[in-house]
Amino acid sequence: MIVPARPHGPTFRPGAARTALLAAAALLTTFAATDAEAARRRTGSFDGTWNVTFATRAGNCSPTYNAPFLVQGRRVASAGGGKVTGGITGGGNVSVRISVGASVATGRGRLAGSTGSGYWSGLIQGDRCHGIWQATRG
Repeated sequence: MIVPARPHGPTFRPGAARTALLAAAALLTTFAATDAEAARRRTGSFDGTWNVTFATRAGNCSPTYNAPFLVQGRRVASAGGGKVTGGITGGGNVSVRISVGASVATGRGRLAGSTGSGYWSGLIQGDRCHGIWQATRG
């Protein structure tokens, strides 16, 4: 009895080829997403306008203040009204100095995703005050 010889090398199976192609596409998509995420972190994942509400917890100051801030890369600036200078780390830790006329305040906190919060203190129209702040990306 003669036994037919087995072909050398892999046999073509259409289902396996499709599975391999889909796996390769998924792997490339994962690498592309990882590269996009890394690029986003390098260029400033917190970029944009943030609407910040300051709430006074102690001192003779107005109960709340609202101000828009602009984040570009690692810098924080005013997006309207007053002078704001500060910085933000890649992890979202932020510190700012705000001045409007003779009033000056500093703040520290953290941004994460589209929200943030922290503490502030300052000399507002001659009164020493401090409190908390909350921010949302506009």
